[in-house]
Amino acid sequence: MLTIENLSVHYGMIQAVRDVSFNVNEGEIVSLIGANGAGKTTILRTISGLIHPSEGKITFEGQPIQKKAPRKIVENGLSQVPEGRHVFPGLSVQENLEMGAYLRKDKDLSKDYAAIFEKFPILKERRSQDASTLSGGEQQMLAMGRALMSKPRLLLLDEPSMGLAPIFIKEIFNIIQEIQQQGTTVLLIEQNAKMALSIANRGYVLETGKVVLEGTGAELLASDEVKKAYLGG
Repeated sequence: MLTIENLSVHYGMIQAVRDVSFNVNEGEIVSLIGANGAGKTTILRTISGLIHPSEGKITFEGQPIQKKAPRKIVENGLSQVPEGRHVFPGLSVQENLEMGAYLRKDKDLSKDYAAIFEKFPILKERRSQDASTLSGGEQQMLAMGRALMSKPRLLLLDEPSMGLAPIFIKEIFNIIQEIQQQGTTVLLIEQNAKMALSIANRGYVLETGKVVLEGTGAELLASDEVKKAYLGG
């Protein structure tokens, strides 16, 4: 579904991503793990068209997208939940969800609201509330719901557990698995390596902008190298 080939990204003279290649197959959860500064968020922002690569190719469902505008990438069926959630303050929960459907041509959203509220019952309770007044966990759920309103075939998640209480982290990861089981492919960027790999079909380990390890989620969880670097083992 998604193929990254020899991707390099620079910020001025600084190279943030170095010749990275990986792929995501339809129906998978694929996790990218790595320390802060490894290049994870840069890769997601490049896939979404927010950053242009210095070199390399990004192919989504057989079509190159590395030169497409972000809105065209969303229209093609790829949506991102950004790090830090970035809900729209001053808009209600339901208005934030409506913004997620902004590029859709069909504007009857009643079934979509119902599906999101079934998946995130707390959002139904808060549907008229200003999004900025939600807790961190509730805002994360709203950001995920907003992305799902575009009906993506591939969902990019950037650090969904960041800053959340353990009870919310467990709930968010359960919902990620549910989203996959309902037919949406997931590319997950996450510092919580244990949780990320435990739900992943496959994973990649990034260090200083390069892929240094890859394997199934179970293989990487069992790897001594991963245990030592990321799992405290």
